[in-house]
Amino acid sequence: MRAYEIKEAIGIEGVVLNADRPAPKAGPGEIGIRVRATSLNYRDLMMVKGSYRGALKPSLIPLSDGAGEVVEIGAGVSRFKVGDRVAGTFFQNWQAGAVTAERTARALGGGNVDGMLAEFVVLPETGAIHIPEHLSFEQAATLPCAGVTAWNAIVEAGRIRAGETVLLLGTGGVSLFALQFARLHGARVILTSSSDEKLARAKALGADDVINYRDTPDWDKAVGALTGGQGADLVVEVGGPNTLERSIRSVRAGGTVVVIGAVGGNGQIDPRPLVPRSLRLQGIYVGSQDMFAAMNAAVSEAALTPVIDRVFAFEQARDAYAHLDGATHFGKVVIAL
Repeated sequence: MRAYEIKEAIGIEGVVLNADRPAPKAGPGEIGIRVRATSLNYRDLMMVKGSYRGALKPSLIPLSDGAGEVVEIGAGVSRFKVGDRVAGTFFQNWQAGAVTAERTARALGGGNVDGMLAEFVVLPETGAIHIPEHLSFEQAATLPCAGVTAWNAIVEAGRIRAGETVLLLGTGGVSLFALQFARLHGARVILTSSSDEKLARAKALGADDVINYRDTPDWDKAVGALTGGQGADLVVEVGGPNTLERSIRSVRAGGTVVVIGAVGGNGQIDPRPLVPRSLRLQGIYVGSQDMFAAMNAAVSEAALTPVIDRVFAFEQARDAYAHLDGATHFGKVVIAL
């Protein structure tokens, strides 16, 4: 089969196509999936650039996110049948319950676990989930990481309620999913970007208020003005050390700032403002299969469609990496097989 492999963590050129990699076989409790589409996350760029935590096994197949159809069933499999449309789950061991080190130990496309950028993959039946019927494979391939992360941030950890205000930073995959989920729950959305064109597109998707942070560098003060001096109830922080302190200043007393995993970067903050204002600062590391199922139910009920910036052919995988690295995208970057 054809599969891409990370030969060296030296940049995009380290992602190499292997046209003769042996196809895996589904064993007991496993399913074989003909991959139809995959999508990229910022984590994938970090891996090829050598900035992601932990070592990668030799010739690792990258990408956590992918969708396809079941073409092979191993002995004892009861959850799926040949022809089912499925996606892999980001964490293969986190079915339900609270996050633990054991449940997040096996993430697709990282460490010692091959990912989805291949024509055929084998997963345990507990590591896959049915996808919403109305979505294409390309749309469904955007869900496992960015979609579930946004659902966790807005609904599970963020506990957003109708009438509350959410502040979102940027127009990447997580932020746009968060916009859709926040609006689905009746929340008001304020969104920041440096591009007026992207801000206009975000308004068309349902953002109530937008702020160009280059024109308005003190965007935390603008958030305060838009909320009558109170601040947002929830901030989804994806910018890292360059934005976290302003995010903390943008949230109301008693509010929550959720920090998204790999995008958050490194840096130091002054924790003192957290205490007198009783703020909650919480990290978000994707989510469980139960969260994925709840999100899919909401996506199906609302006929929600993910925002895709561009779809590349399998042979153009490196171009897809480069497009994501260019940071001009609005929504998800997808590779179709």
